[in-house]
Amino acid sequence: MGNINVSSVVRKTIMNILLLSRYTRLGASSRLRTMQYLPDLASNGFKIESVPFFDDIYLRELYKGDRNNISIIKYLFERIGKIMKYSSADLIWIEKEALPWIPWFIEGSLLPKNVPIVTDYDDAVFHRYDMHKRKLIRTMLSSKIKKIMKNSSLVISGNSYLNSYAINAGAKKTFIVPTVVDLNTYNFKEKSLDKNIACVGWIGTPQTWQELAHPIHQILSPILKKNGAIFRAIGASMEPSINDTLEITPWTEESEVKLIQSMDIGVMPLPDNPWTRGKCGYKLIQYMACGLPVVASSVGVNCDIVENGINGFLVDNDDDWQKAIEKLLNDPGLRKEMGKAGRKKIEQQFSLQTWGPRVAKMFEDVCN
Repeated sequence: MGNINVSSVVRKTIMNILLLSRYTRLGASSRLRTMQYLPDLASNGFKIESVPFFDDIYLRELYKGDRNNISIIKYLFERIGKIMKYSSADLIWIEKEALPWIPWFIEGSLLPKNVPIVTDYDDAVFHRYDMHKRKLIRTMLSSKIKKIMKNSSLVISGNSYLNSYAINAGAKKTFIVPTVVDLNTYNFKEKSLDKNIACVGWIGTPQTWQELAHPIHQILSPILKKNGAIFRAIGASMEPSINDTLEITPWTEESEVKLIQSMDIGVMPLPDNPWTRGKCGYKLIQYMACGLPVVASSVGVNCDIVENGINGFLVDNDDDWQKAIEKLLNDPGLRKEMGKAGRKKIEQQFSLQTWGPRVAKMFEDVCN
């Protein structure tokens, strides 16, 4: 990762950025990887036109699991129209890809010529294509993301796995920018040591709840019962429910920080595979910003964020999960100590206050 001089001077000339995000603010990746940087960019003389690919209707249908009601065709035509409308932009900022499921030779031909492109990746989206079960998809699209990266003036990646892919793809310039939190929003509150019912918590979507977190709740359920604790799953469903040791709470942007602050331990289970190695550990960053100790699978970037035994525990199997959670449930002092260590790490390495000016300087350098 290169060095950046953040002592930049506000631009004298307004530069127009066309932001082709994947989602609206309802989508976490777009909200965190692009939209939260807009104030820093604006203060540095950039004017941003934000054009999401998918709208809130799409996301709500997706979270409900109603995939049959979703058609990508209309979104493709709308995106192409917006690209044509804002063809005079000075810089194109693309989250992952401009036209999902469309080959690069078409996507590239529709983007404005001789305009620098900055692309951002917080997921191994390339594996959606190169590991697809259909041979036709693999044949047509397996190299698409490589071609986007190679044709970008700057590729920003959320971890070293994604950054290495960009370098191997022939990207001209790369930087690792972690997914970060705004410390003004994620304020630290010390936990009370005399809390009667401890709360183990997770945050995500209905899909990732079923795939990743629900199995962990089942593994932990005997430990939770034994210690009189509950498991809070934020975003697991759009409807609230309470059943035995499980409390499901709907997610909203307005409530997520308070809900995380109400938890005592944050968990991030992941299997070890090429797709999960592209994850950027945002759940852990959220938990730690709120002063929670964390327990996470020892996969990918989790191993960079979690310092085992310092701000949380890294685990490899069901027995590890149960032992780590029980240890933290039985030791409020350890939870408090680890929570403080985690918060300190977030303040130093994973905050918008640290990375906002750096990202603005990256864009300024691309435009010069």
